[in-house]
Amino acid sequence: MRCLPLVLILAVLVEPLAAEAQPVARVYRIGMLEPTSNARDVANLNAFRQGLRELGYVEGQNFVIEHRSADGRDERFPDLATELILLKVDLIVTRGTPAVLAIKRLAPTIPVVMAANRDPVATGVVASLAHPGGYVTGLSVLSTELSAKRFELIREIVPRISRVAVLLNMGQPANPPQWKEAKAAARSQGVQPQLLDVRRAEDLGPAFESAVAQHAGALVVGLAALTRANREAIADLAAKHRLPAIYAATHFADVGGLISYGVSYPELYRRAASLTDKILKGAKPGDLPVEQATKFELAINLKTAKALGLTIPPSVLARADEVVDR
Repeated sequence: MRCLPLVLILAVLVEPLAAEAQPVARVYRIGMLEPTSNARDVANLNAFRQGLRELGYVEGQNFVIEHRSADGRDERFPDLATELILLKVDLIVTRGTPAVLAIKRLAPTIPVVMAANRDPVATGVVASLAHPGGYVTGLSVLSTELSAKRFELIREIVPRISRVAVLLNMGQPANPPQWKEAKAAARSQGVQPQLLDVRRAEDLGPAFESAVAQHAGALVVGLAALTRANREAIADLAAKHRLPAIYAATHFADVGGLISYGVSYPELYRRAASLTDKILKGAKPGDLPVEQATKFELAINLKTAKALGLTIPPSVLARADEVVDR
């Protein structure tokens, strides 16, 4: 029993030494360069955070997120990318071609994970999907197949149309190929495509007037920073001009858009967390194949359909992942 005090003294002395020997956990700084604001991107950001939590990360303990948004103005990406570079982020998560190109021009050795990119090979972002090379990897969206599906759906809902307007920002590198795909998809459905090249919010009103003046019977809205940032205005203009429209993401149907068909963006962001984890643990981005989107969502707004005097065919309703009635 006389030895007990000595044991206690040694334990007291050793404990702080052991604590001092514990390595300080690294806190990774993850940049996010987005086309839309944090408030509009909540579902995607939450999915990315959830993906990291599933991999054992705890926000504030071993990672922090630095979010920057262009708010629908692509010309802001270089300045926002510079801010993230000066913060010495370990990695940047992007969406869309303009964001990743801005980073590549300014800091080509910063690892980049594309949460979503329409065609990274055609726009020169990566060398190939299987072997990206360089410092960029991520997830790609199958725009060709999606474009054909959207024209097919709008024809099912409005079968007698002969002309379809296509709203795109042709100033974005990925959109000229999308227009080519849209023309082929339109002609496969026996309709004439009409391009509405919209590069600023101020162009939206005149674009809709042009579509109506040329007797467009429906509208296909492309996905870009400009259209995401102005989705309520676009849905309102479509309603005002009584123009049935199909969009590329569910959040358009949520704000009054008639129908949307596209990839599940929250699912892409959740998967982007896995690629982020691999890179933070030492993998080279260029060695990680660019993954393809696998989950797609169809959303229909019945209130908008009723306002337009349209009846959604039961065959389309049966395929819907989300039906909105507000």
